[in-house]
Amino acid sequence: MNLNSSLFNNNKNRLSRILHEDTDASKQISQELINLLPTGKLQPIVIVCIGTDRSTGDSLGPLVGTLLSEKAENSSSSFHVYGTLDDPIHAMNLQEKLNEIKKLHANAFIVGIDACLGKMKSVGIVQIGQGPVKPGAGVNKDLPSVGNAHITGIVNVSGFMEFMVLQNTRLNLVLKMAKTIAEGIYEAQNHYPIKPSITPFTWSFKQEKTL
Repeated sequence: MNLNSSLFNNNKNRLSRILHEDTDASKQISQELINLLPTGKLQPIVIVCIGTDRSTGDSLGPLVGTLLSEKAENSSSSFHVYGTLDDPIHAMNLQEKLNEIKKLHANAFIVGIDACLGKMKSVGIVQIGQGPVKPGAGVNKDLPSVGNAHITGIVNVSGFMEFMVLQNTRLNLVLKMAKTIAEGIYEAQNHYPIKPSITPFTWSFKQEKTL
């Protein structure tokens, strides 16, 4: 769980903010994510969904991971998804899981997904931007940063008794946000243009004669 909506709000990192209730929210998320993904080279895309189902507010990540995994069962998936309700990625196993992912997917482009606390007026906003997500920042935990890009959902208000705030976050809001984020990622996966940076090999006449 991230600290708040201002964590990535600087001039260096481009940050998009999308209200999850917008009619085209998933489409906006899809397009913003595609703009952040690498082009011109083959690189594994890994979605790392962080959080735990032991805390309502912090369950956004594993809910997104579960929804994406269910979609993958019914279609071919080019994105690799980690962190579900059945197998969550949280503070206790984060470093171990990241090590496993790096071994399985060399030079991967990682998108970190996590819940976030912020201002009252920002609750329900989905943020997408460059750079890693910082899990545990909202509850003063020192955990590894995750990702080349991030998607965070502001699920409640920061500033006072964050653990209690997370525990008392409405599941209805978290689930709606998770569905919107998962649908956006799924759409991005289906439209993501993979352009291998392989120089075409052409035979010259001399090459064809050489045996």
